Order: sequence, then structure tokens, then C-alpha cells
Amino acid sequence: MASMRDIKRRKTSVQSTQQITKAMKLVATVKLQKSRQRAEANKPYFNMLYDTICSILARSENLDHRFLKEGESEKKAVIAITSNRGLAGGYNSNVVKTILASDLKPDNTVVYAVGKKGIEGLKRKGYNIHSDASEVINAPLFADAMELTKQLLTQFEKGEVGEIYLAYTNFKNTVTQEAKLIKLLPISRDDFDTANVKDDKLLMNFEPSEEEVLDKVIPKYMSNIIFGAFLESVASENGARMQAMDNATNNAEEMIASLELSYNRARQGAITQELTEIIAGADAVG
Repeated sequence: MASMRDIKRRKTSVQSTQQITKAMKLVATVKLQKSRQRAEANKPYFNMLYDTICSILARSENLDHRFLKEGESEKKAVIAITSNRGLAGGYNSNVVKTILASDLKPDNTVVYAVGKKGIEGLKRKGYNIHSDASEVINAPLFADAMELTKQLLTQFEKGEVGEIYLAYTNFKNTVTQEAKLIKLLPISRDDFDTANVKDDKLLMNFEPSEEEVLDKVIPKYMSNIIFGAFLESVASENGARMQAMDNATNNAEEMIASLELSYNRARQGAITQELTEIIAGADAVG
């Protein structure tokens, strides 16, 4: 049985850890509120772009654009968005597992990594890390999404990759975050809800040409999806960290209670032993 000194030392250590987890939970809560506000503010612009593309696809026939056709290369590119820090439950590992469970195999996939934890997890599985933009996730900007879109579209147009995917974590609430894998290019009608477009029988005339319109709209659409994924991922990370730190704090509380019980038992046993020895000594003298 552990001595009273060992139990007291262990209790002090757990109490110190509990203070840290409480502080980390509070920080994550504040960051979560801010990141959720940014994610909500971005949705109207995304919805507008989504409706625009739905309208174009629904009211156009036989569109022949390079962003709507399969690329010549069999290689695939994936943007993997994770965090630069741990202590967030299964947040980072879930993104890696989602990629591993897909058709994106190490021998035909290049990774555009946003987050050091994703790099660590995917490198161990043999994936080729094409670029490291881990600093972006610390304070994501729309300009970062535009730059990443530009790099990916350049590779797609050169025929270096035939498909582009995005792996990120969708924020549902503080308890639930869902790792998702979506296809960015080539764009398919099946990816859009064109059935609900009003007057979808009316064909659309393009001014300027349909090529020029889609050249402008699709990159903006991609940039906004990527930027939205940044914001959702940041919110998910802080939600996961808040939940993990809350669980850690509660576990520490249970450990402290258990250690207090063990300490009291050890203390009571020591007192009982001392009393027994005193009584035995008194009887011997008498």
C-alpha cells in the first residue's frame, strides 16, 4: 500500500494537472465562440456561389469545360486539414482515418497538408506530402484559400492530377464533429441540387462566353469551400479540445476524490497502529 507521503504527492500532481485542463477548456471555449461566428458569417457568400453554379448547370446543356471533365492523370490531390496541436481527442486522427478509408491510396495521391498532425499521421502511412501550409490553420484567411486553389488548379490544368479532394472536419456542435471527404474537381451535376432551380427549363445565355464565366465562378467557388473548411475545422478543433479538457478535468476530479479516500484510510490506519502500540506499551509497563 502506498505511503501517505506518496499519496499526497500524487494528489498534488493531479490537482496541478486539473488546473491546466480547466484553463485549456476556458481558452478553447472562447476560441470556439469566435470561430463559430466566422463560420456563420461566411455561409451567405457560399450559398450565393452554390446557387449560381446550380443555376448554370441546370439551365445549360452540353457544357464542355475543363473543370467539368475528368483529368488525364490518374493521380489525385487531397487537401488534409488538421491542427498543429494535440490534446483534442480524436479530432486529428479522424481526418487521417477518413483518408485511409477512401480510394486515396499512397501510391496515387499527393497531399496538400494544412496542419502538422495530419502530416505526421499521413507520412507514417506512406503518403507523399506535396506541400506544408500548417501555419495557415493558426489564423486562416480567404487569401490563403485562394492561393491553395491557384496551386491546385494549376496542377489540374497541367494534367499532373486528375481529381482534387478536400478532407476536413465539419462542426455540428460542441460534442459532435464529423470528419468529411468531398470532391472538389472535376465538378459534377450530381454534386449539386439542380432539381430545385426555378425555371430550370429556360436555357442560359452567357455573356461573355460560358468558358469565361466558369473560369471565374468555379475558382471562387473552390476557394470558398476551402475557406469554409478552414473555419469549420478551427471550430471543430476547439470544440473537440474543449470536450477533451472537460473530460480530463472530470477524470482528475474523480482521481482526487479517490486519492483523498486512500489518504484518509492510510491516515486512519496509521493512527490505529499508533494507538495499538501505545496501549500495548501501557499494558507492558503496568
